[in-house]
Amino acid sequence: MDKNLADLRKSYERDALDEEASAANPLQQFEAWLQQALDAQLPEPNAMTLATVGADGRPSTRIVLLKGVDARGIVWYTNYQSRKGRELAGNPQAALQFHWVELERVVRIEGLVEKVEPELSDAYYASRPLDSRIGAWASPQSEVIASRALLVGNAAKFGLKYAMNPPRPPHWGGYRLVPDTWEFWQGRKSRLHDRLRYRLQDGAWLRERLAP
Repeated sequence: MDKNLADLRKSYERDALDEEASAANPLQQFEAWLQQALDAQLPEPNAMTLATVGADGRPSTRIVLLKGVDARGIVWYTNYQSRKGRELAGNPQAALQFHWVELERVVRIEGLVEKVEPELSDAYYASRPLDSRIGAWASPQSEVIASRALLVGNAAKFGLKYAMNPPRPPHWGGYRLVPDTWEFWQGRKSRLHDRLRYRLQDGAWLRERLAP
């Protein structure tokens, strides 16, 4: 390597996060930060890391894309038979993380995960490009396959079968994480970062500052 990783340094001085300037409700705070990420035209501002835990206690992470957010929770779509789907079926507790590097911000969200309503999955599936709709049929997600040729062959097979109107596969749809904990992290100088955590207590959001 040309550079020693231990020597990499960055001073975070772009912004601050204090109690007076933050929203009392974490959803409002998240929507404000998400809008700023969108306005800044960051690459993939809706990309988030999803962490799940398998029956063996082994955690795993992957990137998924935020496709909806409201008072009910955070929504994304995937294959229910994938590794994450199998792990969520056995243990519906999960965590999400957004990392907006250019804004020196991180948002962490924890809670229980549920499947979204079938009609919501149907509507989102219908809005996808045709190739993506066929791809949901073609890929046995997370399974071992012999080669890429299998995927290409499956896509051709299902494309021929369904033409322009593939139905939503029964194994594909949306999940919603219902938050009980949010954390907003703003990078600060000298590693004295701002961390505000919101946790649900007796039906209300308690906001508290964490040490960096």
